[in-house]
Amino acid sequence: MPDQHFSEQDFIVPKRKLPLLQLGLILLGIGAGGLRVYAGAYGFNVLLRHGGSYWVRVRPDSPRLSPSMRLALKSDPVAKPGALAWRAIAPGFEAGELPALVDGQPVDRIFLARIDPAKFRFAVRVSPAGDKDIDDWMHSLGAALVVNGSFYAHDGQPATPLVSAGAPLGPPAYAAQAGAFISSAKFTGVRDLFGADWHSALKDSNDALISYPLLLDAHGTRVARPSRWLASRSFIGQDTQGRLLIGTTQDGFFSLLRLAQFLRAAPLDLTLALNLDGGPVACQGISLNGFSRRIYGRWEFEQNQTTASLLTWPYGKSVGMPIVLAVFPK
Repeated sequence: MPDQHFSEQDFIVPKRKLPLLQLGLILLGIGAGGLRVYAGAYGFNVLLRHGGSYWVRVRPDSPRLSPSMRLALKSDPVAKPGALAWRAIAPGFEAGELPALVDGQPVDRIFLARIDPAKFRFAVRVSPAGDKDIDDWMHSLGAALVVNGSFYAHDGQPATPLVSAGAPLGPPAYAAQAGAFISSAKFTGVRDLFGADWHSALKDSNDALISYPLLLDAHGTRVARPSRWLASRSFIGQDTQGRLLIGTTQDGFFSLLRLAQFLRAAPLDLTLALNLDGGPVACQGISLNGFSRRIYGRWEFEQNQTTASLLTWPYGKSVGMPIVLAVFPK
């Protein structure tokens, strides 16, 4: 072989830079592989859409919390319903806003839709990849209303049983003690599952989802327990006329128990109300007859005996929604 002449730099540069590059690629590959195994496509979309979600330690009086949340954590106030006016958007579809007041001052607001199931159909749709936020769902479905659905696992798959377009999804074995939303040829509404077999309840449904807890039941005996978990909230309820009410909060004032107490006092004539998933995923969109509304979930705060944490993310207005409940004119 011909002689080759090398300088000292020819040896030093590869030794200093190439191993670091290789190490970075190896670590990136391990991280990507681990994320893929743990969270599937959902994990990648969480990173791409809003940089990932994570908990940060905060004090209950932290300015990172909304003023309403700080008030809720400071004195455990009781919110009273303010004035409610319904606006007719289409036959069988009304929209309203219900303020929550403490000492006469607004601390939160529930954005409501009241829907006649005889004139509108309901569908459960899923995208476990987490590649659709509320705006994406509204655009792709062309629905009159979309709201977040029930709970999902770390990989975006349904954590509770549900039915989407006649196909059963979610865990086949599940201990359902709360309630379900069911849409079938014979019945569309909220059903109390206490003492019932959920397999039978969902058997003939076209679309359905199981969630928890029941915020209102016939006797008011099985609502949520006291906690210092505050979040953006969504729910679906049923009134004495069989109309379905969908609500999403604007702020993070409500714990589940506080929301249950508020709904019982509210002028909504509810007989049943079922909590849907809460936190940043609690979003609602309406687009019908020129009326448009978007509510983007933001808040989720948890406190136990030793720590208090706020769920946050680096950027983006809204998060992916793996499970939604959509409403369409018949």
